[in-house]
Amino acid sequence: MEASELITTSAVLVAAVLHAGWNALAKHDADRTTLLARSSLVGMVLAVAGLLVVAAPAAASWPWLAGSIVLHVAYNAGLLWAYHVGDFNQTYPLARGVGPLVVAAFATLVLNEPLAAPATVGVVVIAVSIGVLGFTPWHRVRANRPVVVAAVLTGLAIATYTILDGVGVRRSGSSAGYTLWLVGMQALLTIAGLRLWRRRSVPRGSSGWWAAVAVAAMSAAAYGLVLWAQTRGALAAVAALRETSVIVAALIGMLFFKEPMGRVRIVASVAVAGGVILLSAF
Repeated sequence: MEASELITTSAVLVAAVLHAGWNALAKHDADRTTLLARSSLVGMVLAVAGLLVVAAPAAASWPWLAGSIVLHVAYNAGLLWAYHVGDFNQTYPLARGVGPLVVAAFATLVLNEPLAAPATVGVVVIAVSIGVLGFTPWHRVRANRPVVVAAVLTGLAIATYTILDGVGVRRSGSSAGYTLWLVGMQALLTIAGLRLWRRRSVPRGSSGWWAAVAVAAMSAAAYGLVLWAQTRGALAAVAALRETSVIVAALIGMLFFKEPMGRVRIVASVAVAGGVILLSAF
């Protein structure tokens, strides 16, 4: 692997850890709506401060950016629903597992970015293994079908905004500017949506501001790294590689939330790592 490829892979893996971390904070918080509102406020402040020192994205990326902003707001709503009805190490893999296959198909058929055969196998291995993580043990899924609906719809939102951002960030001329506009505008729309829902400007609850700052910073850093990587690597490979966060999520669910794991799910986690090796080696 060349140095540039190693740097790109490392950036996406760091993003995966950050993403699992902030999702765990969101799952842990008893008042997720308040946490989302406060982290959105923090994110908006960070975005405005950052935009003072980085270039704005080029006009060619604006339609893609606008679509992604709307999808990110829908994703946040789906995430709140999914974490309300299901366990962390069940909902997270299901939500993340839809993306790699959808993005790989789109990148190959529309963007003319076919992957080499070993990398294609890596994408499939990752997606299937994530599906196993989400659908086992089956009795938990059968007893809580709403979690499957919530997680899959969230996954479709993830796949769609990944595609939009993959095209948009390449046309932006500034991955940092694109990221900050995305963070700031989705935060603004999220706060507006919560105001309409709760009929008050900023929900108040048990969430601490330290958690909101952590979620905002980790979320922005994680997706900023992914967007930067999408300007340097194949869209399908980056999308699949970032889903290694499910391994971290599974461990967090088992160790901190005391959620069951089981042998099959442990094997599936190892298989995800194998898929990563296939993606990284070719």
